[in-house]
Amino acid sequence: MGGGLTTAATGEVMSQQYSNVMIDGMDTIAAIATPPGRGGIGVIRVSGPSLKRFAHALCERTLTPRNATFTRFRDASGEVIDEGLLLYFPAPYSFTGEDVLELQGHGGPVVLRLLLERCLALGARIAEPGEFSRRAFLNGRMDLAQAESVADLIDASSAQAARSAVRSLGGAFSDHVHALRDELIDLRMLVEATLDFPEEEIDFLQQARAFERLEAIERHLANVLSSARQGALLREGMKIVLAGQPNVGKSSLLNLLAGDERAIVTDIAGTTRDVLRESIHLEGVPVHIVDTAGLRESEDPVERIGVERTWRELAEADLIVHLVDARFGWNDADSEIDARLPQDVPRIRVENKIDLTSLDAGVLEENGLTRVRMCAKSGAGLDGLRHALLERVGFVPGSEDVFIARQRHLEALSEAAAHVRTARDTAHALDLFAEELRLAQDALGKITGEFTSDDLLGVIFSRFCIGK
Repeated sequence: MGGGLTTAATGEVMSQQYSNVMIDGMDTIAAIATPPGRGGIGVIRVSGPSLKRFAHALCERTLTPRNATFTRFRDASGEVIDEGLLLYFPAPYSFTGEDVLELQGHGGPVVLRLLLERCLALGARIAEPGEFSRRAFLNGRMDLAQAESVADLIDASSAQAARSAVRSLGGAFSDHVHALRDELIDLRMLVEATLDFPEEEIDFLQQARAFERLEAIERHLANVLSSARQGALLREGMKIVLAGQPNVGKSSLLNLLAGDERAIVTDIAGTTRDVLRESIHLEGVPVHIVDTAGLRESEDPVERIGVERTWRELAEADLIVHLVDARFGWNDADSEIDARLPQDVPRIRVENKIDLTSLDAGVLEENGLTRVRMCAKSGAGLDGLRHALLERVGFVPGSEDVFIARQRHLEALSEAAAHVRTARDTAHALDLFAEELRLAQDALGKITGEFTSDDLLGVIFSRFCIGK
């Protein structure tokens, strides 16, 4: 098809010619882009400079950019390895900004391995994890935040997380960062002008309402940081630890939230002696629930080990749910537990077993503490608890302004906000004021990659899957 069989001699010459070019300094990468195992279709991606001859050595077809070409992939001797589609994306209009080939064949592991070996014989090398995305970043096809959202979209564990990752990939997060940097640059320009021309009678900063602009930047930063925190929750999830005295209903609550009988429930205090974990989703947020042993003094060595593990889990929690028995209310033992809980971890108090009292299910706010009255056995009050859990960690369900974010993004935004606050406090010394604005701008640049070390890039892209 499309030119007939390639002779062994021709195939060897093409391979040798291409390899010689590769030795002269061209760097082409290749990888299987589909998951391991058997499937109807398997994809191999190739990226590098000037891949027309590479493609011709594979199939001896003239390729039309951005069009799928049916062909037979051949080895050096002209024997058919597989047949399928070949797509050619010439630079710079490709994912990586280089010439890109996509070989779509049958999804058998042996066939894909033979086809990849053929690509390597033609001079390509195996791509490192995330190298295609790294090249896209280095070639200016996307900024660093967008490149990271590629991996986040692949790893999304809920529809909400996937939608937020798509927004980041489309540039929603980066647009906010660039807007903030532009606002800082404009303000820096005014400050520098004032420093350069101190003899001017006109007060440039007052005329340009510089301090009002600084307040607007602070508000913008706060809004972006809030959205980024919600996006980080969608990506990372939150760890909720259930704590309390024995027999207050922690295991029943775990089962209720999980929608399954994951933990053994009895009327015997101390039934749960080890840590039990279950993962669920609340409004798209991954939630890792940890059921723990009841907190009390015990002579039983097994139960004491369970209690020790409980305290370790509490120290690592993002949110603590402290259960009490609604029949008896808050007592001295609960006060002792509360005093030992990590003070920097937010918490919710659940008053369980209201079915055995005259109390109604509901959510109460009291002196900054959220109290949820419910029955883990019947499910009464569950919706209120779910809402309280998300609200306590700052997540707003249904928000369309959330974009996926990582811990390093939160740190960079927080750093920028700190420099803006310092700038406000040092406005009387314009040289310090200007320097703090510059540092805030540099902090934002870390998010999109303007100021990012090669070491950090290596860490970020090494966590991507191979072929992406």
